[in-house]
Amino acid sequence: MKWTDVQAIAEALYDAHPNVDAKVIRFTDLHAWVMALDGFSDEPNNSNEKILEAIQQLWIEEL
Repeated sequence: MKWTDVQAIAEALYDAHPNVDAKVIRFTDLHAWVMALDGFSDEPNNSNEKILEAIQQLWIEEL
C-alpha cells in the first residue's frame, strides 16, 4: 500500500484497531499507525494533511 491507497488503508486500520474511535484520533497517531500496517511501503514524508483527512473520513465511514 501507498499513501494514495486511502480506501485500503482505512479498511486495514479498521481491522487493526477495532476499538478506536476514528473521530478523535490525532494525525500524528494516524500517521504512525499507517506506517506500521502490514503491506504498507511508502515514504513517511509522502503523506500530508489532506491524505490523512481522507483516510480518517473513510475509516469513520467504515464504522
